[in-house]
Amino acid sequence: MLVLAGIVVLHITTIILLLVATIDNAWWITNTVSTDLWGRWELTGSDWHYTNLKNYPEEYLQAVQATSVLACVFAILALFVFVAQLFTLPKGQRFTFTGVLQLIACLCIMIAASIYTAELHANDTEGGYGHSYVLAWISFVLTFLLAIIYLVLRKKSE
Repeated sequence: MLVLAGIVVLHITTIILLLVATIDNAWWITNTVSTDLWGRWELTGSDWHYTNLKNYPEEYLQAVQATSVLACVFAILALFVFVAQLFTLPKGQRFTFTGVLQLIACLCIMIAASIYTAELHANDTEGGYGHSYVLAWISFVLTFLLAIIYLVLRKKSE
């Protein structure tokens, strides 16, 4: 029972990290600019102003946005499927479907972060990756770990 509680806590933590990485405005930061997947905050004087993302290849940006959102959706769906399988899966069966959903979420966030790394700021000399970018890669590791756990985990009799 303690193992299942730990898995649920880890899964919820991963979902929160994915949501923060997708929503928060710190994928690329400089002293005067903070960029997320949806827009750009520019410091003008002492005020921050929101602008659209310009000078970004639209097809790459849309791919990053879509795969980030899909990672969140699949991770949330996997949690619901896991809870449902706890009550419906026969004893001795593996949580295969939940593991597959987690693998898909893992693949989605890996694609998003990889495209962002390779295409959106490859030639920038000023600035660096922010905490949302780091959270995306941490989420990748956690979703992969959860997928392996779900694929190995069997429902045992108590």
